[in-house]
Amino acid sequence: MLSFSDLGVGENVLKAIEELGFVTPTPIQEQAIPRLLADETDFIGLAQTGTGKTAAFGLPLLSLTDLRLPTTQALILAPTRELCVQITNDLVKYGKYERSASITPVYGGANIVAQIRQIKKGSQIVVATPGRLIDLINRGAIRMDQIRYVVLDEADEMLNMGFQEDIDEILSHLPKQRRVWLFSATMPQEVRTIASKYMHEPFELTIGRKNEGAGNIEHYYYVIHEKDRYQGLKRLLDSVPEIFGIIFCRTKIDTQRIAENLAKDGYNSDSLHGDLTQTQRDKVMARYRSKNLDVLVATDVAARGIDVNDITHVIHYNLPDEPESYTHRSGRTARAGKSGISIALVNTREIDKIRFIEKKINTKFHLGKIPDAVQICEMQLMNLMHKINEVKVNEGGIAKYLAPVFEELKDLSKEDLIKRVVSIEFNRFLDAYRNAPDLNVDLAHSGKGSSGYRSSAPRMFINLGSMDGLNEKMMRKYVSEILTIEEATIGRIDVKGVYSFVEMQEKDLNRAMETFQGEIYQGRKVRIEVSSPETRKKPGEFRGGSGGGGGRKYSGGGAKSYGSSSKGKYSSDRGDRGGGSERSSGSSSGSGGKRGWGENRPAKKEGSGSFKKKKW
Repeated sequence: MLSFSDLGVGENVLKAIEELGFVTPTPIQEQAIPRLLADETDFIGLAQTGTGKTAAFGLPLLSLTDLRLPTTQALILAPTRELCVQITNDLVKYGKYERSASITPVYGGANIVAQIRQIKKGSQIVVATPGRLIDLINRGAIRMDQIRYVVLDEADEMLNMGFQEDIDEILSHLPKQRRVWLFSATMPQEVRTIASKYMHEPFELTIGRKNEGAGNIEHYYYVIHEKDRYQGLKRLLDSVPEIFGIIFCRTKIDTQRIAENLAKDGYNSDSLHGDLTQTQRDKVMARYRSKNLDVLVATDVAARGIDVNDITHVIHYNLPDEPESYTHRSGRTARAGKSGISIALVNTREIDKIRFIEKKINTKFHLGKIPDAVQICEMQLMNLMHKINEVKVNEGGIAKYLAPVFEELKDLSKEDLIKRVVSIEFNRFLDAYRNAPDLNVDLAHSGKGSSGYRSSAPRMFINLGSMDGLNEKMMRKYVSEILTIEEATIGRIDVKGVYSFVEMQEKDLNRAMETFQGEIYQGRKVRIEVSSPETRKKPGEFRGGSGGGGGRKYSGGGAKSYGSSSKGKYSSDRGDRGGGSERSSGSSSGSGGKRGWGENRPAKKEGSGSFKKKKW
């Protein structure tokens, strides 16, 4: 078995990583490091999150950079602030004995003047988020003509977050004679496009199978009714007394709401999302890293760069909008060769998504059952008994309190004392779950089957979703107010990232065609399309061509559409520019648009009212 010294790592770097406890290279490190040190070719490294990709490119980068020169020679692009800081911290540790090494992180939300000052002092390696780097380029604060190495870390996530144009802009400023190293967990078409456009005959290294999930993670899904989602989450948390996990939500609003509700219900939790300032984010992460929090509730964007060991569970409170995001989420656990558990809470309509992920990552999901009160009490009780058995007794600290304690308990036998201790814990959970219903959906008798829910009600497509700050409740209220109908008359609502589906009565749908004409929501022209159940195809199939007014049909030829789409692209604040909002791209030019679960998400062409059809 090879050691790091066998891979050609420099002596100073080798000394530093030995102090960090690096003994045996991971597969990606073992195969990537020698090639990056020896070859002058571009490089693509595909491996799961948590497999040691930072050291795979960081160690050779430190060895290849001429630290005698003060010029910027290497650039590392990362999708988020957290990952940017994490990479920088790792490189600083690896270069501990390279006295002249200067590594500077640049990202939004921090003082740009201080970042510029650090770069001008002489920084050989710059780790940057795309938005802030473009700010520096436009200010003339960073020289790009001396850069010899460019690393695109988490490339799939950067493109998934809508940074396609930023990457194009950045790479256009680089000299022709440079090497590009691209590292990614998955290889969607957007990443392949970047590789073909900016890399010359790259060597491609794949650890495991492409897009495959990590083998040391167990995947479970729990089927519940939508109204029971939060109660199901609480039961799962109660059933794992020693949990140290991350709960993923789709939106910032949901993240904050779930974290606040958990705190009110006595759980040791906090939230991490794009609306927090950098100082707030740092405080939350410091508490989490020190394990003063049991669970962190986070969005996909905010959780990028969380490199914390010993995370036991990843819980998907909502499945992500993009299948690749599931791989990144789950990769927060089972790091450094350890095992972990990934749990998805789904309703009956989302079972097809689970089947899709299974095929995508070539991993079998196990159907779990939300535990009942007795099971939770048993787990909590045995955890308490284990703590009592393992606790270290501070003889000196408790000595003065023992006499009155013994006096108080002198009439109790050992059996009576144990019964009372057990009852304190057991009664607490029995009271909490007294008369609690079974939350599990019986798929065999639900009438929905294993393939998921199929609605027979007509529905309306609307080009508003969670990226517009709307959740199901808000969408219901919005539609009811526009149509002046009772909220109760509206059926199921499925809120996606940049669009939603709303089921309602046929008469209301017909009236909606006129009522929504000219409607503007937060500066965006609202576009709707309606479809009837008989013309609706199965999930995963493309539905028809372009609809009237620049829209597209969702149902063969039977859908109606209204409203022309506005020019240009939808946009939202960038996660790394100016402080805080997470960036997501509901649609983009060419292949950079987000992809969904078989529903074809609108991907606008620049400056055009038409939509590009896109399917998996």
